[in-house]
This record gives sequence, C-alpha cells and structure tokens, in this order.
Amino acid sequence: MKKVVGSGKFVFEAIEGWGQLPPDFSYEGQIPGLALDSQDRVYVFTRGKYPVIIFDRTGRFLGSWGDGMFTRPHGLCIGPDETIYCVDDEGNAIRQFTLDGKPLSAITVAQPSQTGYKPGYPHSVARSGPPFCYPTDLALSAGGDIYVSDGYGNARIHRYSPDGKLSLSWGQPGNGPGEFVLPHGLCIDKAGRIYVADRENKRIQVFSPEGEFITQWTDVYCPNKMVIDDEENMYVAEMGLVVQGDADHPQFFPDAPHGRITVRNLSGDILAEWGALDPMGTGLYYAPHCMGLDSQKNLYVGEVAGSFSRGRAAHDKPVLNKYVRL
Repeated sequence: MKKVVGSGKFVFEAIEGWGQLPPDFSYEGQIPGLALDSQDRVYVFTRGKYPVIIFDRTGRFLGSWGDGMFTRPHGLCIGPDETIYCVDDEGNAIRQFTLDGKPLSAITVAQPSQTGYKPGYPHSVARSGPPFCYPTDLALSAGGDIYVSDGYGNARIHRYSPDGKLSLSWGQPGNGPGEFVLPHGLCIDKAGRIYVADRENKRIQVFSPEGEFITQWTDVYCPNKMVIDDEENMYVAEMGLVVQGDADHPQFFPDAPHGRITVRNLSGDILAEWGALDPMGTGLYYAPHCMGLDSQKNLYVGEVAGSFSRGRAAHDKPVLNKYVRL
C-alpha cells in the first residue's frame, strides 16, 4: 500500500528504506548530510566506515569514498561546478573534493576557538569567536561566496570568498535578532538572502548577504536544514521537541511537537507538512537532519535517529527516505 504524505500541490509517496547498501556497509543510524549532483546522483554523508556513499536516483549503489578523511561528518553541499563541500564538525574543517573524492581545498583551523562551549551543551556558548568551533553547514551564493554556520560550539555565520578568504562574520549567543543558539543549517534564495536554522531558538532567521537581520520565522520545531526548489518553495527539516535537554540529561516528551517536514513559501507560510504520526511508536525517533531535491522534484531526507534518540531507536529504523512527487 502506498504511503502518501503532504497536501495540495505538494503530495508525495514515501519510500522508506530507499537506497540498498552492500552487505559490509552501514549508516550507523546517522545520516547528517545529503546532496545531489546535476545527474541526480545522491551523495549521502554518514558516520559509518564509508562516509560518502553514492546512489543513483533509483537507489542503486554506485560507490563510496572518504574512509579516514573526517573526524565527524556533518553538512554536505555540491556547487554548480560539481565539486562537493564536506563539513567536518569535530574536525573543525570545510573540505572540498571532486565528486569522486579527490581533495581540492580545505578551510581548517589548528584548534577550535574558545567560546566556553561544553560539547553537548549548546547553551554553554558564552561568547562568539573566530572560525571554527564545531561548524555545521555551508551554502554557496550565486557569486561563489561560501557561507558557513559555526554552529555547535559557536554562534556565528562566516562568509568566505570563493578562494577561501574570510570576509565577514556575524552573530552572538542569545535569542535576539542576529543572535543564535546552535545555527545549524543554511540556504540562500535567488535574491541572495541567507536563511539560518537557529535550531535551539526554534526559529529560522533571514539575513541580507551582508549579515543584516531582515526577519524571522518562529513557528518552527528545531529546524535542522532547508532547501529551496526552482519555484522558490522552501523545504524545512524540523527535528521536533520530543527529545529535550543536554547530552547528559536527555528528557523525552512524547506529546510535544515531533519531527516533521514543512514546505513553505519565502514568507515562511506553511504550504504542506508531514511527520511522525505516532510519537509513542517508531515516530518518536523521526529526526530529519538533511535533505535534497532532484530534477524531478523528488525529495530525499536523511535522519539522525541513532544519536537523536540517545540509542533508543530500533536498530532497523530507516534513516534514509525518498519522497516521490505525485
């Protein structure tokens, strides 16, 4: 039986467990990053032995690379030049590769900046600092500028020129305009506006290319990642509020808003949404973290069910899903 989600113009068939892995491969319950190239090949960034796993649009395994190259994979982005940028949060690095894994360039720091951050405690960031302290994501402007959310241990957005030189940083810890508690995901619209998933403040903030605050959307349940389609509809992966608390003291609230995907216009209005229908069951661990769209308007979503559930998720919980546009 088909599982259909969404509404209005945004109706999809959910294909859970899409993408067949070879026998010795595993996602380790976590897919923090995902991106597609111009041929609709899907690049999945995992925390298993093979960090970058590649599928065609049908889910056929095409190959992998990246063993030993990353400390802890996080965000992923493919540029118009068909190079791939990988965000290594614990490695405090942005690394650029060819699509088959040949290293091209890197933005790295010798040690994380000193912000007061205690790993696993996003509210512990006492002050903003220079790059990096556990960066989370990046997005590319039409002119090739690289915007980085710096992220788990910082409260900053950094802009780099196409040749990797830092040109701008903004943000402070807090909940006011231009302040962040875990800036997690980024995307850029055709007008150049920067959208930041300010996850622990449960909002999306919108900025000019120069970091000037424009507006915010507050009806968001811990946003992780956003992507914008050719018609300027935004898809948002929202973690939900079922799991709260710090790394050492997680609390579970099954009746709280749970993980969902929303489709919005660029004013933030919700056009469609779907998510975990049973937060007491397998839906409790629905933790959308990353997403991508192919040329046929199909949506791919990666989850971090293993880490988000603090190990409570079922071992066979699907963490990679495809949504076929109907």
